Amino acid sequence: MKFIDVHCHLDGGHYGDLSALLTKIKAAGVEKVIAVGFDLNSSEFCENLAGRHNMCYFTAGFHPTELKNYRDGDLEKIKELARGEKCVAIGEIGLDYHYPDTDKRLQRRIFAEQLLLADKLGLPVQIHSRDCAEDMVSVLSEYSACLKNGALLHCYSHSPEIAKELEKLGIYFSFGGTSTYSGSKRARKSIAAISFERILSETDSPYLPPRSITGQFPNTPASIPEITANIADIKGVSVEFTAEQIWENAHRLFKKLGNA
Repeated sequence: MKFIDVHCHLDGGHYGDLSALLTKIKAAGVEKVIAVGFDLNSSEFCENLAGRHNMCYFTAGFHPTELKNYRDGDLEKIKELARGEKCVAIGEIGLDYHYPDTDKRLQRRIFAEQLLLADKLGLPVQIHSRDCAEDMVSVLSEYSACLKNGALLHCYSHSPEIAKELEKLGIYFSFGGTSTYSGSKRARKSIAAISFERILSETDSPYLPPRSITGQFPNTPASIPEITANIADIKGVSVEFTAEQIWENAHRLFKKLGNA
């Protein structure tokens, strides 16, 4: 079986020797990982990592809670990174209204600009969405023409009803360690409701450990087999079928992953 982690963070010095980590990940059966940028510095780190390791791909973009680091001209630099051979998407972009000091107008503006950038470059987007369901649906509906190259709502946390509406826009959904807990009823119901052709696996490492390593830090992409097995259990099919379907889904969405 070949597994894939479509959304992880390998920067920040949480893991020690990254080469040793990647060896461990591959031993777990995880053949490819997408290292996700959340601002300019992390996007540059991910580009460098992908350049040094065959199994690594990357995204470049500005996360909504990291806009304090955003400067005029940064999207031009993101654009140059995104033209790289191993940049599979613009991301992690989106909306996050969790914190009381949120500048919603700024978040929406930069989100929209990055959707337009992805469309111009012919790339899909990886989207972060927290405590903003109504506005997220509104923005994605308004900019639906920019989603023709694909979009992923990572670590999906809204309702299964919203997921079914967003599926009509061609959106994919990834699930991580939180979906392995029996108390994660919304995520589990969403997995059950969403078309199998739209489901992907992620860890959001170093965060969100699955049930078997509750409370441990850092989580790593080696958790992907457990997450995939959980999706298989919810869907009522084999792990082998699920891993194959997710692999196919990922390569359909992120075309720069190649076919291997």
